[in-house]
Order: sequence, then C-alpha cells, then structure tokens
Amino acid sequence: MNNKNSLLVKLEDVGIYKSPKWIIRGVSLEIRSGQIVTLIGPNGSGKTTTAKMALNILKPDEGLIKNYTNKIAYVPQKINIDWTMPLRVIDFMNLTNNLKHNEIIESLNLTGVEKLLNAQIHGLSGGEFQRVLLARAMAKKPELLVLDEPVQGVDFNGEIDLYNIIKNISTNLNCGILLVSHDLHFVMSATDHVVCLNGHICCSGKPSSVVKDKAYIELFGKHRSETLSYYQHEHDHTHTVDGSVSK
Repeated sequence: MNNKNSLLVKLEDVGIYKSPKWIIRGVSLEIRSGQIVTLIGPNGSGKTTTAKMALNILKPDEGLIKNYTNKIAYVPQKINIDWTMPLRVIDFMNLTNNLKHNEIIESLNLTGVEKLLNAQIHGLSGGEFQRVLLARAMAKKPELLVLDEPVQGVDFNGEIDLYNIIKNISTNLNCGILLVSHDLHFVMSATDHVVCLNGHICCSGKPSSVVKDKAYIELFGKHRSETLSYYQHEHDHTHTVDGSVSK
C-alpha cells in the first residue's frame, strides 16, 4: 500500500470530444491515498467520462493522464447480471477473481455483509448488493477505488451506512477514492474534495466552500445550497455503521 498522501492519479487539462461537441474539457484533478474526491454534477455533465479517464478506460483527446498505481478497482454504475440464474454471494465474489475463502470473508466483513456469504444474489436488497459489490472491489486490495453512483437503489439509512463504510475504507486502509455522485448531500461529511462538473469544472474545493460557490448555486439552486450549508454546520460529526456518533 502507498504511503499516506501518495499521488495515485493526476489528470491535466483533459478532454473528450464526440462529434459535434466536447463531452468534457479542461478537467484537471488529482487523487491521493487516503483521500476521497467526489465528482458531482447533473446528468450528462461528464462525471462518468471523467472517472473512466482516471481509470484509463477512456483516452483523452487532449490533455495528459499520469497514473502512479496499477492497483485499481472499479464499481460501475450498472452491472449486467442474469437475476434469474442461481448465484450465491460467494460465487459472485469469485466470478472474475480467484480468491481464497479467508479473503472473501475478510472483504465481506469490511462492508458488514459476511453473514450473506451463502445468500442468493437475487434475494439481496439494494443496499446489501451494493455492499457486496464494494466488498468484491476491495478484495483486490486496491490503492485506488472508483465508485460510480454507489448508492443507487439504496434507501435513506442504507445511503448513510454506505458512505460511512466508504469513509472508513479511505481512512483505515489508506485507499484513495474517486466517487461519482449526482447529489452532494450525503457525501458532505465523507468527502475531502469536491469537483463540480458541467462539461467543464464549474468549481472545486472543500464541500463547505463548493456549496456556497456561485457556479454551484446556479446549477443546483439556492435552496439546495442553503440546505447543505446548514447540514454541514449541524452535522460536523459522522455516524459509524452501528449508528453511534464519532466526532
């Protein structure tokens, strides 16, 4: 594992062109170990495209990408599974990995779903499935973890729990995380740096400063900004998975 604060990936003024327009352009950002960077923006703003450039899945039409690790894991926004096929969690964990039993248990324990080892995938709730996906990614012992909308299909309490797990992974395992989200509300207490996109970088910085930025307010509205500013002020602590408060 990298030393704390080691540079993992750096994007320098990158852009993707798809005729007749630029999908995203002029994006510069970096991710370091133990840091959570969150990409936010409306649908079609270039969040997933930027994440795929960081993963080297997409090559930019301009700009540079510098990767400093090849230990990367990715949880995409959508995953294609035949939900009618009998498939246990333990089998799913090994679909593209060759993991030892103790490695599977360790990863499932990390996300709090070790008791689901022999459960059928099609019987899981949205939150349970997202935790299994996260465990599967962490089984690779990545230094950089990219999560595209990781709380899709998850209820309110499940979202809070998932973000707490993600924060713990970043802090305790010194893993750099690039998080894609359409909503800053739940990532406020978890993320270290926010990059707001809308075809380009509208604003970036700490969550508390981004929500007050004019560009953010124009994109998401004054009410959302004021609500998040209040949330940041009132919610200057985090909840552990069991619901207790950690300052």
